[in-house]
Amino acid sequence: MAGVPNRNVRTGLMLFTIVLGMIALAFASVPLYRLFCEATGFGGTPQRVEASAVPAALSDRVITVRFNADVNSGLPWSFQPERRSIEIKVGEQTLAFYRATNHADRPVTGMATFNVTPDKAGAYFDKIECFCFAEQTLKPGQTVEMPVTFYVDPAILTDRGLDDVDTITLSYTFFRAADDAARNEAEVSVVPPAGANGTGG
Repeated sequence: MAGVPNRNVRTGLMLFTIVLGMIALAFASVPLYRLFCEATGFGGTPQRVEASAVPAALSDRVITVRFNADVNSGLPWSFQPERRSIEIKVGEQTLAFYRATNHADRPVTGMATFNVTPDKAGAYFDKIECFCFAEQTLKPGQTVEMPVTFYVDPAILTDRGLDDVDTITLSYTFFRAADDAARNEAEVSVVPPAGANGTGG
């Protein structure tokens, strides 16, 4: 019988370890999934590359790049591309701009998610610089231009599954940054209720 308590302790420790592992996986799953998408182009995720990777030669194949912009309802910004579409040659490094305005009376920090459609073009859409690589903070009423530098990888020319692609849509959705939302809630929580200054009834 003396072995029963020890077995129960071992079982409890094993279950506790499993639970901790599941919690750790839950926290790690989002960044791991994003890294996987960025590495493979899965789900239409563009690739992030260094400027040195830009091809030296251009192709005669022309692709239309369309620009889309959305804002989550929790972010008091307006956000739109400066141009709705452009035509570029495969391999051509291109600079495009989006414009964002903060309509709140306080600084607000946002973070953009992004993808391209069709999804299968994600592996060949390469970004060199982008506002979406980091959080963006706008002052009250501030309007800023947000640049993105990109090109379409010439490797697309050898993928027969993309012979039919003549248009790629680059889409962004801005959300309020998680830490910004937390700061806002903290500021609201410290506002004293009516009558708390001793002037009430």
